[in-house]
Amino acid sequence: MTDPQVDSRLADLPDAPAPYRLSLVGAQGTSLPRLLHGMTTARSRLRLLRRMAEVGLEVAAALPRDLLLRARPDLLRQAVGRPPRSAGSVALYVHYAATGEVSAMVLRQVEVLAQAGFDVVFVTMAPAIGTAHWQALRDRCAWVIQRRNCGYDFGAWKQLFGQILARWPGLTELLLANDSVLGPLRGLDPVFATLRAGGEGVFGLTESRQGGAHLQSYFLLLRGRAVFADFAAFLAQLRVSHSKWLSVQRGELEFTRFMRQRGHLVAALFGYERVLAAVLAQPSARAGLAACHPALRQLEALGPEARLALLHRQPLNPTHHLWLPLVRLFGFPFIKTDLVRRNPAQLPGVEAWPSLVAPGAPCDQALLAAHLAIMERPTAAA
Repeated sequence: MTDPQVDSRLADLPDAPAPYRLSLVGAQGTSLPRLLHGMTTARSRLRLLRRMAEVGLEVAAALPRDLLLRARPDLLRQAVGRPPRSAGSVALYVHYAATGEVSAMVLRQVEVLAQAGFDVVFVTMAPAIGTAHWQALRDRCAWVIQRRNCGYDFGAWKQLFGQILARWPGLTELLLANDSVLGPLRGLDPVFATLRAGGEGVFGLTESRQGGAHLQSYFLLLRGRAVFADFAAFLAQLRVSHSKWLSVQRGELEFTRFMRQRGHLVAALFGYERVLAAVLAQPSARAGLAACHPALRQLEALGPEARLALLHRQPLNPTHHLWLPLVRLFGFPFIKTDLVRRNPAQLPGVEAWPSLVAPGAPCDQALLAAHLAIMERPTAAA
């Protein structure tokens, strides 16, 4: 059941230009653990077994290293950049590149956030970073930090949030972002206007139902002092890990539950049910969805209620399985980098992603292609 007070706060929001509209992330709904969910959505038994083995090995390898997390300093270096321009809006941006390079796309993302009114705190977990890249960041950001590659985004948040509160005592909103998305493909002003119209709360772009209803953590906007207090409480009890799987379980999945239990408004710009309804209403989008996984091949043969029931039994990753309708129907401003680089769900048609980058996009095709090329180079820059 959803909280009626939270519902009324959402209902009272001013109308936003379609298709941007906040949707409540409510009760947990589908609560299959992610590995169990994999059993229902894997394309083959062999692939499922391989994935289970990969997760098991990853967790086993991470646990001994996790014991050392508190025993060594993680901040390698830091520098003050441009003078803060905002008393209350900060973006904490997390970056990683094996080469140590900061792509032109990443720099453009930082510039877009600054134009939206944020002082940017840039955290790189690259093994090394060249002088020119470091200076380019100092020219654009209020604070630049290099830390060890441990704990993923949640590790960086846990370590730095208290320091951000100390440096920006008048903090009113905190954006948590990272370089895991390509774009933006369009201006973000309407995105931020709609998120900010929600008042105080926790706001994200996409809601996932895999493992339970939750906000995906690549782009989160936290607003309000009470939200910050509970965010600090969440981080204080969080056990960070070198394991990505454990980080998702303890961090991304648990964060939405924690903040809802504390009574905060938690909402997504592209709510899962709203996106599904739009996909099912369009024959071409429905056919694309049916083609993306063997378990969905019967979708076209079912009636409307049966289609929705099937998709509730097979919760999808919206930024992967629903990436095309998100961009085409809803004006989603990003494409997940992992979708383009690895396409882990083996979805058809992903190679056509450049056709969605319109002329005049904040990040054009050349900028995105150069970023992907950097991500494919394995060694750190000298």
